[in-house]
Amino acid sequence: MSNDKIKVQVESEQVLEVGVSSKKSDAIWIILGEGIHNAKCKLVPTRNGLAYAGSVLGREIIYERSVEQVRADIAQEEHDNFQFRTR
Repeated sequence: MSNDKIKVQVESEQVLEVGVSSKKSDAIWIILGEGIHNAKCKLVPTRNGLAYAGSVLGREIIYERSVEQVRADIAQEEHDNFQFRTR
């Protein structure tokens, strides 16, 4: 599991920092909370591709980055990881 954290917005305009379990352009899995009191949520792209949205415990969660921005983030992370592995 990765130590990445992202900021998501909840219905009440509150901003939460959550952990990222898996990040791909078609879905982002996030973890809310810590320890045994956590909840896992899948964020999927919206129809227009300008954000990711999901629901956990009846609350709407929005990650305000486009699919293209997330693809660029993933490519940058892969590039950085590749540089550390080479000798």
